[in-house]
Amino acid sequence: MKGEPGERAAGAETEALALALRQATACLEGLGALVHRWDAATGRLTLVAADGLAAESVAAWADLREEQEEAPSLALRHGVLVLTGGDSLAIGASGTAAVPLIGAGGPIGALSVLTTGPGEPDDVQRSFLYAVAAWVATRLDRSPGMPPRRGPATQVERMDSMGKLITALAEAATSRDIVQAVAKHILPPLGADGLVVSVFEDGRLTVIDAVGYPKEYLSRFEGPLAVDMPVTDVLGSHEPRFLESPEQLYQRYPAVQSKILMGTSPKMAWAFLPLIASGRSVGLSVVSFNRPRTFNDEERGLLTALSAQVGQALERARLYDLEHARAQELQRGLLPRVLPRLPAASAAARYLPAGRGEQVGGDWYDVIPLPADRVAMVIGDVMGHGIAEAATMARLRTAVRTLTDLGMAPDELLGHLNDLVSDLGEDFYATCLYAVFDPVSRSCSYSLAGHPPPVVVHPDGTVHSPVLAPDPPLGAATPPFAAHELSLPDESLVVLYTDGLVESAARDAEQGLAQLRRVLAESTVLVACSEVADQDEDVRRLEDLCDTVVSALLPDRSGTTDDAALLIAHTRGTAAADVASCALPDDPRAAGQAREYVRDQLARWGLEDLTFTTELLVSELVGNVIRHAKGPIRLRMLRSRTLTCEVYDGSLSIPRIRHAAHTDEDGRGLQLIAALSRRWGARYLHDTKCIWTEQDIPSPAA
Repeated sequence: MKGEPGERAAGAETEALALALRQATACLEGLGALVHRWDAATGRLTLVAADGLAAESVAAWADLREEQEEAPSLALRHGVLVLTGGDSLAIGASGTAAVPLIGAGGPIGALSVLTTGPGEPDDVQRSFLYAVAAWVATRLDRSPGMPPRRGPATQVERMDSMGKLITALAEAATSRDIVQAVAKHILPPLGADGLVVSVFEDGRLTVIDAVGYPKEYLSRFEGPLAVDMPVTDVLGSHEPRFLESPEQLYQRYPAVQSKILMGTSPKMAWAFLPLIASGRSVGLSVVSFNRPRTFNDEERGLLTALSAQVGQALERARLYDLEHARAQELQRGLLPRVLPRLPAASAAARYLPAGRGEQVGGDWYDVIPLPADRVAMVIGDVMGHGIAEAATMARLRTAVRTLTDLGMAPDELLGHLNDLVSDLGEDFYATCLYAVFDPVSRSCSYSLAGHPPPVVVHPDGTVHSPVLAPDPPLGAATPPFAAHELSLPDESLVVLYTDGLVESAARDAEQGLAQLRRVLAESTVLVACSEVADQDEDVRRLEDLCDTVVSALLPDRSGTTDDAALLIAHTRGTAAADVASCALPDDPRAAGQAREYVRDQLARWGLEDLTFTTELLVSELVGNVIRHAKGPIRLRMLRSRTLTCEVYDGSLSIPRIRHAAHTDEDGRGLQLIAALSRRWGARYLHDTKCIWTEQDIPSPAA
């Protein structure tokens, strides 16, 4: 007597699976075949059907773990045809060929055939095995307990998605924006599982972005075009190609091997779409599916229309990408490539562009050597993004370097920068912090315009950040700017930054500053590096600290909308033994006393070879003060990588080189100073002026 309907259906299902397994076994001339179903919750593969194998062999395959190295587990994990050697769990088998079973929601198990021959399956055998696996997967997918699959979207839903895509493409700025728009609005209505978009330039394909593919697989879509491949066919004909199953792929393109196109990705159907703009192929889009499917006329028309829209948008986005890359290259070219290594400071810096495809920003920084081993440190932020802002940044950096040569104090220098920004128009604003470190006094004077104040890390690890009243940025300020001063013991750190480092959508500037202080306090990077020989190690540690700060405060740049700059300087004071000074009388005796002081001091420093030149330079400087300025007069000498001689007086008059005639008896003093010194100049303090000269110190070998 026949059983109940449910029992008859179950029996028919079992017989159908057995028939499929016999077909797979016959195709590969194997011993038998098995089907395993995967339980994602437990990570186990359970045998649900077998054919042609002895009972003891079947028992050995009854229960597998997904992490095992058996063929069914490997096929499930990697999503491709897997061939294993002669360690199969059946007598007489030379190996096992296994393919994944891909259901509506992804992998659901594996189909395996125990083989007897030494060779690998050919293309026809592979295609047949995949076809059997696809059929078996549909039978298992209908079984109880499997998740329901949402049917394809209706035509109305697809047209609505197409309209949304056109809007998104119009708003997309970068090539990656385009890929994400297609993935969001087209893949779900089609039930697609993967997308790759590549650009075609100079005979090569380059992947822009992808969805639904492992990263290591994408190289298969890159490189020069190969003969008899779907990508070559599509780009050459400007026509799409719809491949509804692996066997259709191999029949149409025999040169394609499964390892080339399938790789580690279990895709079973593809739409290869040419991206055309201005009558030429600019790229390729591949929409893929995890199971074989048939493309009806409406779907083919939709995908063809999609490729036309994406091609136009991609060409526009590539122009933006190129302009953006050039702008960033321009900005990096305007920033210092290498920071100077100075006797009084080592420094490291970072510039980080915005992460959301924003235009180039205007953040900048610089470290400038000044006379007497002083160091100027500057950081700024031109408000806005674009080429105009980058150009303004370059003008400000050039202006700062020019003004530092005039020896201006920080507050005075910012006043001139404010005039420059104001002249650019009402829409231009910039923040700036300009600081000067004096290694003799171990003090740092600074002024700021709308910019965060510096953070100082003392040698004992304590962190100090001055609390100052807010002030307007350059272009909106009314000079004079406030002058501030910090005391910097030896081995201190000075940290300058722009607001993009500490402020974001996730936190305000106050929270970001608190986090910056914590990171600096926890970082043990302070090293006694007063000797020049230690500067390589010093700079390396500062570079590491920059990386630590950036990683802590900006762990993910992809969502940021503002660029950021960071500058960290490690300061060192001048040793007392390297500084000598004396007061001079305000009368003609001053020149003789200055020469005598120079001789004695150079002898103490072991620099007797510089005595004659230095006496002449100092004598001319002091003589000019006696003739053209007023006291009090003071001489200071500093020994470092160079020998610096400074003469201070009570006048603010500017020294000028005169062009003396042949018959003039004077007027050649400054010409002589310029000829004998490495460089010379003047700087101004509150009520005094300093004329200085620098000379190279001969190396011991010389």
